[in-house]
Amino acid sequence: MSAVEHATAPRHADHPPHAGHFEHGPECGCGHHEATPPDPGALVSARGLAIARGGRTLLSGVDLDVRRGEIVTLIGPNGAGKSTLVKLVLSILKPDRGTILKPADTRIGYVPQKFEADRTIPMTVARFLALGNDAHAGEVTKALAEAGVAHTANQQLTELSGGETQRVLIARALLRKPNLLVLDEPASGVDYAGEAELYDLIGALRDRHGLGVLLVSHDLHVVMAKSDRVLCLNGHVCCSGRPEAVARSSEYVRLFGPEAARSLALYHHHHDHRHDITGAALPIADGASGGQES
Repeated sequence: MSAVEHATAPRHADHPPHAGHFEHGPECGCGHHEATPPDPGALVSARGLAIARGGRTLLSGVDLDVRRGEIVTLIGPNGAGKSTLVKLVLSILKPDRGTILKPADTRIGYVPQKFEADRTIPMTVARFLALGNDAHAGEVTKALAEAGVAHTANQQLTELSGGETQRVLIARALLRKPNLLVLDEPASGVDYAGEAELYDLIGALRDRHGLGVLLVSHDLHVVMAKSDRVLCLNGHVCCSGRPEAVARSSEYVRLFGPEAARSLALYHHHHDHRHDITGAALPIADGASGGQES
């Protein structure tokens, strides 16, 4: 088996290589860059992705890399192509143009945006997790514990809260023993406190297993605070980079408004202190930094 999986759609004669970038110029301000080859060391590496449906361009000239140990967040308005990009990464859709490379050892655990349990079919959480895979009871118990919902194993799937359901879906993804976790709007139906805890869980799983994480969300403040890199999509990559740099981008301001940019800048202020579990301020040790480089 090849070490790299190719998913390259054929190019048309009227589209030169990297044609997805043809509409960009030096002054477009969209955060584009000169095309670089796909990164064979990434868990997934895409270049020049373009896809249209029903005469409408959904994505054009999109590059994406997700590497081990990093959280990459896709943000953008409704209809920006975030879920479409996820479907391309998952090979649910094929691009009209562009290349997606995935090493043969990339294993993806996917948490969908929406999940509706059938209320007419009794099913416990443990039974749900066992469906479609050969995980034994011990592995199911371990996955639920890692997701913080070990207590739900014998509960009916339909009786879970929104936050519990999302954690059960994360546990199901963990049963695949992934090295790349893909989550599409994981905080849907979760209150603000539960949302912050959910993103803390995702960060802890990244740290514990060295996972790469591709995350889609509308929750700008919490998600950008938890991300290593951010891609702002609106049919193409408007801007990308560290969260603070993206928040200062003119494209980010144009999409989300100056108030969102100002409030995010305050949220990301550079710390000269940290907080203990009680909330008390403590000095940061030499060499440590509470802010992110831009």
